Amino acid sequence: MAGAGVPLTPDAPRPGWLDALTLPPAQPGETRHAQVTRTLRGAITRGLLPEGTRLPGHRRLADHLGVARNTLVDALAQLELEGYVQAQGRSGTRVSVPAHAPPAPSAAALPLSAWAQRALAGQVEDAGGEYVVDFRVGQPVPELYPEAAWTQALARRAAQALRTGTPDDPLGPLETRRALAAHLNAERGAQVTPDMLLLTGGTQGALDALARVFLEPGRVAAVEDPTYPGARAALAATGAQVQPVAVDDQGVQPTHLPAQATLLYVTPGCQYPTGTALPATRRQALITWARHSGAFILEDDYAADLYHAARPPAVMQGVAPDRVILLGSFSKSLAPVTRSGFLVAPPDVVRVLAATRPLTDRVPGRLDALALADVLGSGAYSRHLRRVRSILTHRRDVLLQELTAHLPGWTPHAPPGGLHLYLPLPTGWTEARALERAATQGVALSPVAPLAQERRPPAVLLGFAHLPPEHLRIGAARLARAWAAPA
Repeated sequence: MAGAGVPLTPDAPRPGWLDALTLPPAQPGETRHAQVTRTLRGAITRGLLPEGTRLPGHRRLADHLGVARNTLVDALAQLELEGYVQAQGRSGTRVSVPAHAPPAPSAAALPLSAWAQRALAGQVEDAGGEYVVDFRVGQPVPELYPEAAWTQALARRAAQALRTGTPDDPLGPLETRRALAAHLNAERGAQVTPDMLLLTGGTQGALDALARVFLEPGRVAAVEDPTYPGARAALAATGAQVQPVAVDDQGVQPTHLPAQATLLYVTPGCQYPTGTALPATRRQALITWARHSGAFILEDDYAADLYHAARPPAVMQGVAPDRVILLGSFSKSLAPVTRSGFLVAPPDVVRVLAATRPLTDRVPGRLDALALADVLGSGAYSRHLRRVRSILTHRRDVLLQELTAHLPGWTPHAPPGGLHLYLPLPTGWTEARALERAATQGVALSPVAPLAQERRPPAVLLGFAHLPPEHLRIGAARLARAWAAPA
């Protein structure tokens, strides 16, 4: 007797359906069992095997598909579990679901939220390509990473992290926060206690969390202009108005700040991308404005550990811990793979961020956090920075010397820190033309225009940290040939 719900008189299968049933190429990592299951499931849903169709015997169907009988039996058991077929004893196995007409390809746009549309609009894409010398910014510098110290710290902490059964602290391990607070107080002139620290996966995650907590449509966020595009995108994605604040040769201009704002994003230690350090008078003006307007200053200290010969200036947070939220990351000074960053804020702000974090994020990995505590506390990180600063200073100076020799009259900025040079273009030049000519000589550069909201004098960026001195010399010579003729 036929099983319940299966018609006694099936729809007639398509003529020659067995000949049309063949195994498609396996997908990456797909087992033979999964391949057979996918093939039969697809034949049913496409209508090749209508509801009620009796399948051939196991041996015959297995031989036709070129698989072992046990493989076919396992596939049919999986399909029966999913409800596509029904075994009926001596009556064989029959298809038990109607075919599903394949959906027609849709040309309609994705139903994106307003947040997603704003987030996508804030993205800055960099063109690909192969070049003889690639000066584009944002490239990793593996040779400068403290591989030995980091791997040793990971190895020491791995077993401990696996054995720990206590829940993760929403702020990050207390041991790491203590080590990081000591480092920031000693090296950066900060005022930090462990309860003011929230460990993050990097600066971008911290910006996103702060934007979600403090911004919404109708509120104002101010940003340096030009600036790090990821910051502007994170703030704008909330629907808040993002107001640019002009930057000159001394950094962000306090006289251009809006009367009211909720957040202000700045890079006072080494302005991104111009490389200018904000003088003390302007720092104090920003703090005075923040206290008057009720805004929080987001101080991105991205270049502190990448300063060159001299020590970096102390952070603004150390002067005004009630109004300044300090952001930092080890992705450039240790390695991007570490995903180790931090946020320093007043304790009441940290409590809100910790309480809302589970909705959108998880605490960074305990193993990386504990390894970071060891690297900081052992002195290995300080020794690593002394080596890195010497290398960066040498490479920066080589590029400056070569550009000065090959391009007289051009005025590259000598940044106090960071991984790139800012090169203003002479009168009459455009960024597009400069990049096009450079490309003819096999040299890639990064434009500045995508980093700015307001129109400003054209300039290009030359990343140097990832290139050995001989490549820097070759690149400067090729740029001189590319830019020899007037614009």
